[in-house]
Amino acid sequence: MENSFENKSVIVTGSSKGIGKGIAKVFAEKGAKVAIISRNLDEAEICAAEIRASGGYAQGFRGDVTDRSSMEMMAHSVSVAFSGIDVLCANSGIAPMTTIEEMVAEEWDSVMNTNVRGALFSVQACLPFLKKAEYGRVVLTSSITGPVTGFVGWSHYGASKAAQLGFIRSAALELAPFGITINAIMPGNTMTEMIQTFPEYIETMLPAIPLKRFGTVEEMGHAAAFLASKEAGFITGQTIIIDGGQSLPES
Repeated sequence: MENSFENKSVIVTGSSKGIGKGIAKVFAEKGAKVAIISRNLDEAEICAAEIRASGGYAQGFRGDVTDRSSMEMMAHSVSVAFSGIDVLCANSGIAPMTTIEEMVAEEWDSVMNTNVRGALFSVQACLPFLKKAEYGRVVLTSSITGPVTGFVGWSHYGASKAAQLGFIRSAALELAPFGITINAIMPGNTMTEMIQTFPEYIETMLPAIPLKRFGTVEEMGHAAAFLASKEAGFITGQTIIIDGGQSLPES
């Protein structure tokens, strides 16, 4: 799988930081042409410049996953710049923390619009180009929170991540006739820039992880790259949990 992305065109939404940035870096290291997608073009271009400085091929593009027309314009621009689209990593997501008692409709809708409708719009925008690819791949970034575990304040986030899994299972049936697979990674606690600012959270969560550490954004990227590889061509509608064993204990 090491060189299976040579000259492949890969879109990673929400990739100017966090897990998305880790995914983008891994694909670039494996020879892909990577499109860094963010609502903030400056942030996307900064990330792309970092990847180029490390010897990878990357370019920043603006795209708002909550706006289908924005995503369609982004996909067209990437297809022109990179001569097509082979892989979509629909990674964009938000995770505000609010209890059910304090939840307002606007915040619930914002999370659903970004995390669930954003995944739909991303797939819809890239689909015409994925159909033309030698083998199209879609990988969503879900989470263990929602489908497997729960966390106080994340009822909307958990619901959105569970919804993504429902989406990929039906989408897999619709995309299969075109030779396109769609799968999801389910990260557990991952050491992102944001998490590093909460040392108390890290200290609290570590005892719950059998491997006694947080995952890295690159480890999430390698899982995404596997699902997007030629070698994973018979896998669709499935998930991979990457959580250091956190979801395994019965108590």
